[in-house]
Amino acid sequence: MTGPTSLLSAVELETGLHPTHTVLWLHGLGADGNDFVPFVEELALPPETRVRFLFPHAPLRPVSINRGLVMRAWHDYDMGDSTSGIRENMESLRDSQRAIEALITRENQRGIKSENIVLAGFSQGGALALHTGVRFPERLAGLLALSCYLPSADTLAAEAHQANVTVPIFLAHGKADGVIPIFLAAASKKQLIESGYIVEWHEYPMGHTVCREELDDIGTWLKQVLS
Repeated sequence: MTGPTSLLSAVELETGLHPTHTVLWLHGLGADGNDFVPFVEELALPPETRVRFLFPHAPLRPVSINRGLVMRAWHDYDMGDSTSGIRENMESLRDSQRAIEALITRENQRGIKSENIVLAGFSQGGALALHTGVRFPERLAGLLALSCYLPSADTLAAEAHQANVTVPIFLAHGKADGVIPIFLAAASKKQLIESGYIVEWHEYPMGHTVCREELDDIGTWLKQVLS
């Protein structure tokens, strides 16, 4: 388990010398930081864009929904019934929130302002990006959340920070997602919009994965928020 004073290890990829922006991209359950590295080139960002892509590795922990098997996971969780949805282990979720905040602080120390940092993620990583981003006390460049939902939704009103009420949010989901049903993502979108957030919503004819059209849309969105 990663303690509060140690930084998560991560894969780094820079698109140019002396980066001006950072995209902190969080992988899904059971994967690691290498998972989304190959997609950077497919985003087709302008050659003059100097971005540090940071892909941290989640800690190893037992995961209840997978019968306690140990794997890389941002937090422990289990599925409830059809009405209660997903039950998050809040201690582990907040541990990972602090770990991501520590990486943001390290990027600040490396010369990247918080307002030039995008928090991104897929599946459980996307859930953590949303959870952390809306609570972060300094303005961020944007939140990119793929095939996920907003965890701990009942604490949003009390814990959301005013600094990121107007942060651009990109939410995308597969219509045939059998891992995180699209109705969970749609409920998160509805809650965020009703709470005053600016959400760009995309649906794709796919399951719990990433498709070409989605990558094109992500590239377009990133060009806007990184400009």
